[in-house]
Order: sequence, then C-alpha cells, then structure tokens
Amino acid sequence: MNNNAAFDTNLDKGLANYTPLSPISFLERTASIYPERLATVHGEFRRTWSQTFTRCRKLASALAQQGIRGGDTVSVIAPNISEHFELHFAVPMAGAILNSINTRLDAPTIAFILQHAQAKVVFVDREFSGVVSAALATLTEKPLVIDIDDPLWDGGELIGVMDYEALLAQGDEAFDYPQVQDEWDAITLNYTSGTTGDPKGVVYHHRGAYLNAISNAMSWGMTQHPVYLWTLPMFHCNGWCFPWVIAAMAGVSVSLRHVRADHVFDAIKTEKVGYFCAAPIVLNMLNSADESMKAGIEHGVNVMTAGAAPPAAVIANMEKIGFNVTHVYGLTETYGPCVYCAWKDDWNEATPEQKARLKARQGVKAPMLEGLMVANPDTLEPVAQDGQTIGEIFMRGNLVMKGYLKNPATTEKAFAGGWFHSGDLAVWHEDGYIEIKDRSKDIIISGGENISSIEVEDVLYRHPSVQEAAVVAKLDEKWGETPCAFITLKEGSTPITDRDIIQFCRDNMAHFKVPKTIIFGPLPKTSTGKVQKFLLRDRANSLTDTQQAS
Repeated sequence: MNNNAAFDTNLDKGLANYTPLSPISFLERTASIYPERLATVHGEFRRTWSQTFTRCRKLASALAQQGIRGGDTVSVIAPNISEHFELHFAVPMAGAILNSINTRLDAPTIAFILQHAQAKVVFVDREFSGVVSAALATLTEKPLVIDIDDPLWDGGELIGVMDYEALLAQGDEAFDYPQVQDEWDAITLNYTSGTTGDPKGVVYHHRGAYLNAISNAMSWGMTQHPVYLWTLPMFHCNGWCFPWVIAAMAGVSVSLRHVRADHVFDAIKTEKVGYFCAAPIVLNMLNSADESMKAGIEHGVNVMTAGAAPPAAVIANMEKIGFNVTHVYGLTETYGPCVYCAWKDDWNEATPEQKARLKARQGVKAPMLEGLMVANPDTLEPVAQDGQTIGEIFMRGNLVMKGYLKNPATTEKAFAGGWFHSGDLAVWHEDGYIEIKDRSKDIIISGGENISSIEVEDVLYRHPSVQEAAVVAKLDEKWGETPCAFITLKEGSTPITDRDIIQFCRDNMAHFKVPKTIIFGPLPKTSTGKVQKFLLRDRANSLTDTQQAS
C-alpha cells in the first residue's frame, strides 16, 4: 500500500518545485549576492566573484565555439592556480566533463588517460609541457591543446594552438550556457590506479559533486567567506570537491603552485588563510619547519587531512602550533572525504595525547553519506563493534561514484550487494567510529598518492637480472608509506645493487612510485606458490633504515 497516495497533488515535479542539483548553481548564487567579494588569489592577480563568473561563462562559450558538446571530455594538466579553479565551473557549464590529470604521472600514463577519456581538449600549464608533449607524440588522435601561460611561472614551452586568455577572449560573457537537465549526468572524470596498475576512470555526477561540497562544509563547520589555501592538488578528486565548496560558501581560493613550508606559512599569514587540506606528509613538513616560519599566526587555522592514516603524534604536533586538525577518509570513488572523525564535547577533557589518538581514527559517515559499515567482505554481515574484529569498509549513497568509465565488469564487482566495496580493512569501535587496520588491495599510499604494487612489480620484472619481485608498503615517518621491493635475482646473473634497481625504476616509471627500499632474497610462498605479502610487510617494517637483507 502506498501511504503517500493521500498526499498526491496530481502534479509531476517541474521547474517550480524541482531543480537538478549541480555545483554550477553555487557560482551563480555567490556571483549574484557577493559580486565584489574576492574569489581568487594568484600572486598579484586577484579576481572577484563577478569577474570569475564572467570568465567561466566566456570560457564555456569559447569551448562551445570549438565544438565541445555535452558528453565531451576536457582535460587539464596544471597546478593549483586560478585557471584550474575556473575550469571546474566553465567545463560543466559547456555541458562537458572535466578530467583533471595527475601532474606527477609519466608520459605513457598521461597518453593512456587522454586516449581512454577521448579528450577533445587538453589545457596544459607550461610547467608540464614537456611530459605532455611526449604523451601527445604517441597518440594518433590528438586533442586540441590550449596553453596555460602563467606569467608567474618562468619555464617550459608553449605547445598549444593558443593560450587560455586568447581562448577566453573569443567567448561571449552573455553566453546562455545549457542548464543541467539530469543531475545524474557526469560532471568530472578522475583516474585512479587499481591493483592491476591500469588507471580506472571514476565518473562523478552533478548530484554527488553538489552534495559532497555541502557535506565537506558541514563536516568542517566552515563559516561563511572562508579563505582556503590550495595545498591539496586539484587533480585529487577535484581537490576533494573544494572548488565547489569555496563557491558555495562565498570564500576565497588562494593558489599555491608548489607546496613548500615557507610558501604555506607565508600565505597563511599574508592572506589570513583559515582552511587547508593536506596529506600527512605535508603536516610533517610543516611540523618540521623552522620556528621562525610559524611565528606571527594570530588567527585560527583549520586543517583537514587524509591519506595514509596520520600518526597521532603528527596530529598532536600540528595542534601544538595552533592548528585544529580534522581527520577524514575516502577514496577517489567517493568524491574524496565521505567519512570524518566527528568531535564530541566529552572528549574535551582528554589529554592532548588522548585527543590525538581519537582524531587518528577515520570516524563516522559524513552528513551526506547514506550508509557506512564494516562487514564481512563475503557475506556483507556487519562485524561486531568491539574495536578488534576486522572487516571491510563499505559505503552507499550519493557520495559514491557513478561508476568506472568503459569498465562495467569492475563497476558491477565494486557495487556487488548494493554497497560500494572499498577494499580497505578496518575495525568498528563501540562508539560507531571506524579505524583502518590494513588494506586488502596492495595499494601503497605515499604522500597522498596511490601507488599500485603490481605496476611497480611489472617494471621490476623487466630488469634482466630479476627472477621474482614483490612490492609492499613500508611505513615511513615522512611519506606515510613508501614502496619496498623484495627481489630474487636470476641464478648466475650479473651482480647488481639496490642503487642499480632504483635507477632502473627511475628510468621506467614516475619517480614517486620508485621503491625507496630494496631487499634481496627468496620470497615466502604458500603451498600453491602465492607470495605471502603479509610476511613481507612485517619484515619490511621490522627493518631499520640502515638495514638491508643480502
């Protein structure tokens, strides 16, 4: 029986009572209410919300003139600068899908992404023109290349048919951009490495982007007009949706091309930054900075951190310098943060060390996430909330991706049983907070970057002296985790050293994926010949930095 029948108005949803959710509306609203408020800061370049809205509208028009239509992909390879921020609005305003590419990737991976995404246009900052040129050289169908010619950057070449400002000048500031008709439509495409090492395209929809932006603001207790510093890359889950958060809250987007301690502290003091997101490695860098850099901050600063779980000591040290840390958890498949360590008033009386340990837990579901559980990965039966029983983390709701691009089998597997399977193993505490204990996928999170162990192993197997190779995560105070390679050499092969292996890897993969530790010797295996990686992880983490097996 339909209990809502008595409330049927005999009217379908329409323009008067229903609008598809899209974060584009945040820009429209803020530009109309606060047109003269500061929106973006990039060195000496400062633009208001009115100016930003006009630029986004013109850019959307210019893209349409270049033949960009609904469903087309527009890629960008750029640092955290104002143009990258604007593209988060202009591209979907043109009806297209934004694909922000990891600037740390090598040319073959960038080429794969451009081809797999069928990018029609790629915006390239001069800093990355070399690696993009190498990627484009391998493609038979090349996208239209537009340069981002940042006057504050000295270096690199212009490789495009025109630059960003020239394209922008072609646009119409009165462009009647198409309104979103279906909030399920794709808004962005982000690539993540799976256990096979092949990048997977994660598709976000307008509804999820809208709701995660609101969820982030609520989770963080953000006040109106926040000043936000870009320490987190915009290519990471669209900066965890923070371009849209900033627009929703009528805040200020402060650019930061390179994350250095002096740049971060200078920006905090100069621009009165109140919020920034960062991986634990960045927090360690700030903790280790000279005390003179930290002096002079006389306002509150809020930090959101995720990645490899930050040690409690890192959180405690950040709070000693007056920064309030919020620990969050999520994946590329969940628009970034979907779980956060919600603070409770009765924890205020805890010691600093106890507070840090509480904050080091991943936490509870974010406001806009519908379901979160730790459960048996086979039966989906929730585990006991005893802080000891390990299970897999599962999520469901609007903060979960639309699916993997051109990969229905993997999408179906990830959504089996009506839940998204995270692949992360955790315990569930009595108070409902989850805490990650291990990763069922052999993904290494180093400095906030995902590294596939199998991808690294594939490169190691190319070395003529390598018989067998296995790569696991080794805990690292600076990076959170680093790749540790266990290698068995071929009998009678030319003697090689750990430095030889590391150099071979540096020549054949992105440098952040290169193993930092090499251990030679036989690999432990099961009776069926499967490498026992859990033993290798234990061994890697029992060694000191100066120890190495022979």
